[in-house]
Amino acid sequence: MTDAPAQDPNQPAPAAGPPLIRVLAQYIKDLSFENPGLFSGQQGANAPEIELGIDVKVEPGPPAEHIFSVELRLSARAKRQDTIVFICELVYAGVVQLLDAGREDVEPMLLIECPRLLFPFARRIIADVTREGGHPPLMIDPIDFVGLYRQQRQRAEAQQQQPAAS
Repeated sequence: MTDAPAQDPNQPAPAAGPPLIRVLAQYIKDLSFENPGLFSGQQGANAPEIELGIDVKVEPGPPAEHIFSVELRLSARAKRQDTIVFICELVYAGVVQLLDAGREDVEPMLLIECPRLLFPFARRIIADVTREGGHPPLMIDPIDFVGLYRQQRQRAEAQQQQPAAS
């Protein structure tokens, strides 16, 4: 019979394992497709210019359960010269639970890893909607969520330092 060593109360508890993301649900929260330029007389002309917008929004759920709602917001606006060909806006949401995540892990998991999990589904929806709207499917290139997270952090730090400099 062996006795387990007593846990020192001043030491942090050992982690149960690596932090995990459990996807509880994912769904289309909002979808809009406007198609004003399909018959503008320029169909088949040069490819339209595409403006993409990407945003991630997180809303906390019950804190004791570590549940969050993560929204991936994608918008695409296609134009030829001054004519809008189509506008597609999608909010694709996931309800996630973070398991064994330390405080330092929560923000990157919610703003990098969760959108990375949701993106392929949102990308497919955008492609299907644009194709069903009479256009070639819009295949959005993979998104660097790490880079977006870093940019967001830099902007937040710059805004915090700005009032201090005044």
